[in-house]
Amino acid sequence: MTTTIPVGGEGFAAYEVVVGRGLLKEAGARIAALKPTRAFIVSDETVAAIHGETVRASLEAVGLATGVVTVPAGEASKSFEQLEAVLDRLLAEGLDRKSLVAALGGGVVGDLAGLAAALFMRGIDFVQVPTTLLAQVDSSVGGKTAIDTPRGKNLIGAFHQPRLVLADIEALATLPVRQVRSGWAEVLKHGLICDAAFFDWLGGEGAAGAEGNPDALERAVIRSVEIKAQIVGEDEKEAGRRALLNLGHTFGHALEAELGFGDALTHGEAVALGCAMAFRFSARQGLCPAADAEKAEAGIKAAGLPTRLADVDQVFSADALIGRMAGDKKAEGGRLTLILARAIGDAFTDKDVDADAVRAFLIEEGAAA
Repeated sequence: MTTTIPVGGEGFAAYEVVVGRGLLKEAGARIAALKPTRAFIVSDETVAAIHGETVRASLEAVGLATGVVTVPAGEASKSFEQLEAVLDRLLAEGLDRKSLVAALGGGVVGDLAGLAAALFMRGIDFVQVPTTLLAQVDSSVGGKTAIDTPRGKNLIGAFHQPRLVLADIEALATLPVRQVRSGWAEVLKHGLICDAAFFDWLGGEGAAGAEGNPDALERAVIRSVEIKAQIVGEDEKEAGRRALLNLGHTFGHALEAELGFGDALTHGEAVALGCAMAFRFSARQGLCPAADAEKAEAGIKAAGLPTRLADVDQVFSADALIGRMAGDKKAEGGRLTLILARAIGDAFTDKDVDADAVRAFLIEEGAAA
């Protein structure tokens, strides 16, 4: 049993996100329907060892010549060095403009492989085969591809929509609990943005998903993709409503950059902490009821995710975080842009946030003056 969610909008070709179980074994047949001359798998070393042979065999079973290129697992692979290595391998393998890249892995692989596909011969098709919860509910849908630089996260990239997304719920069974919870942060984010009833379900019956329950995970993935598909269809290039999907990300990306994108804080954990901070800042500014900020924080904390700077073993500088936020790609004209909230399920974009107010808030949160 699978669920198919269409993604389409002005300016890009429609494609499908298929959510179900056993999709890795069916990847070859589904990719062959796109009629590529070849399909080449980009993965990381960890995922390739677990799932690489299954996907490779499924591609070869339908007559698609294929190969696999791997990068080290972790955020550090979203780099110029690894992008060059992937592109060089695609060239060495003799791929052409009708070839296809299959991104097998989490958000790092999807971002890196997607950008490589966008650049290779000025753009070839790619398919997202996300194997982490975070990638299934967020990064695999919508066409954002990017690498990081020492100056910030996702600052070098392109919009390049996939031809197909295959989200296999069974792949999530291999994830450590920390990675499931990291992805759960993006699920919670969707409820906080625009679906208060979904957020309530996630904190009640659906809470088992944060511990890996497959039924709860499947429902959470489907609803999250539905929300993201609707928003992306309305605003592919983030000129308007799509910016809401960045709830928690401006705070979160600043924290990640200060930590050097290391293991102290996963991307999902940073987003979770950033969402809690965005709601508290909204309440502090009188934009959101304090009760909603408290409820949002409680829901995030109940999933085993960080909600306070004190949850991270690091002393942060308020000025350093402000500097990171000012360099965020959402900032315009030197002004801070934040996704804030009027209530749970009612987020909005503020493109003129007072940096002094944010600095005072960060110090109140525990950052060093």
